[in-house]
Amino acid sequence: QVEVVESGGGVVQSGGSLRLSCAASRRTLSLYAMGWFRQAPGKEREFVSSIRWSGGSTYYSDSVKGRFTISRDIRKIAVYLQMNSLEPEDTAVYYCAIHGVGANNYAVWGQGTQVTVSS
Repeated sequence: QVEVVESGGGVVQSGGSLRLSCAASRRTLSLYAMGWFRQAPGKEREFVSSIRWSGGSTYYSDSVKGRFTISRDIRKIAVYLQMNSLEPEDTAVYYCAIHGVGANNYAVWGQGTQVTVSS
């Protein structure tokens, strides 16, 4: 069973930056994509960004486009989210997830890491 573990959350002032990391526990041959999602208090979980494992195509939600950058390290089976120009609206628990080849959706989720942006 593959697991993912996030790290890098914290408290930052508005306009600041944070870098989130996510690592898979073991190598899997069926990795289609890895993604980041977030859930703010009282809101539903929402998509933030994802990266295709083969080819590296990236995708972003409109709310983070131009401020966040996703990248991957194939050798380490890791994905990163560089978050710049953070705003209080970015405050949420950020989750990393794996989308396996042939799966309908993201099926492996991390425990989440808290990001708090103060105004």
